[in-house]
Amino acid sequence: MRIASFNVNGIRAAQRRGIEAWWSRTRPDIVAIQEMRAPTAAIPEGLLDDWHVAYHEGNLAGRNGVALLSRTPPTAIRHGFGHRPSDPEGRYVEADYDLDGLALRIGSVYVPKGATGEGPDADPEKYRRKMSFMTSFRSYLTRARRDAAREGREFLVMGDFNIAHTRDDVKNWRSNQHSEGFLPEEREWFGSILGPRTLVDVVRRLHPERPGPYSWWSWRGQAFANDAGWRIDYHLASPGLAARAVAGGTHKDASYDTRISDHAPVVVDYATS
Repeated sequence: MRIASFNVNGIRAAQRRGIEAWWSRTRPDIVAIQEMRAPTAAIPEGLLDDWHVAYHEGNLAGRNGVALLSRTPPTAIRHGFGHRPSDPEGRYVEADYDLDGLALRIGSVYVPKGATGEGPDADPEKYRRKMSFMTSFRSYLTRARRDAAREGREFLVMGDFNIAHTRDDVKNWRSNQHSEGFLPEEREWFGSILGPRTLVDVVRRLHPERPGPYSWWSWRGQAFANDAGWRIDYHLASPGLAARAVAGGTHKDASYDTRISDHAPVVVDYATS
C-alpha cells in the first residue's frame, strides 16, 4: 500500500506542472494534499475523476485547503479538529478507510507557517497563532490516536508541519536557529508528539541518523540545486502502522525546471499483511 503526502502549492499550478504524470508514475493508493488553494468549483475539470475525494477547502480565497485522495472510498470524513480559529480555514481533514483488511484513520494537515516572536523580523500575532494551533493539535492527536485504537484502526497524520524537528532536518541549521520553523519551542513541541507508543516519524525511522531527506526548497537562488532544503513534511504513524513501513522518502524532482511544487512528495510503502 503506497501512501503519499504532497503540499502542491496550488492544485491548478500543480496540474500545469505535471502532477498527473507523477500520479501515473508513482501509483499511490492514498494521497494527502495540502495547499490546494482552490474552491471545489475551480478545481480543473476531470483532474480528480479517478479519486475518491475528502476535501476541506476552507474559507480563505486562494489559500490553504487540504484533501485526501483515495482509490477506495472513505467510510467517514471529518473536517477540522476543534480549534475554533483555524477550523474554518481548511487546515485539517480526516477520513477512515478499510483497505485490504487494514483499518486506518488518516489526517491531512497544513500547520501555519508562523513567525518569530521576538527580534527584527518578529510578527507576534502570527507567532501566537501558530502556537495556539500547535497546542490544540497536540491534544487532538492524542484523542484521535486513542479513538482510532478503540475502533481497531491504525492512525496516520501526514502533511506540512512547517517545522524541521532536528538538525538533520534542515541543511543550514546553524544560521536558522532563530528562524520560524526551527525555533526551540517549535522543535520541542514536535518532539512532544512523538514516542514509541504514540506517534512515530516514519521516514526518520527508515532513514536514521542522516541529513534529510529534505522535502522543501525555496524557489529562490540555488537552494534546490545545492539541496539546501528543509524536512517539514511528515508521515507520523501509530506504532503498529509504522512497523509496516518497508520503504519511503521524498520524491525530489529531477531538476529545478521540472518541479511541480516547492515541496517534494513524501511517499511511504506500507505492508498490508
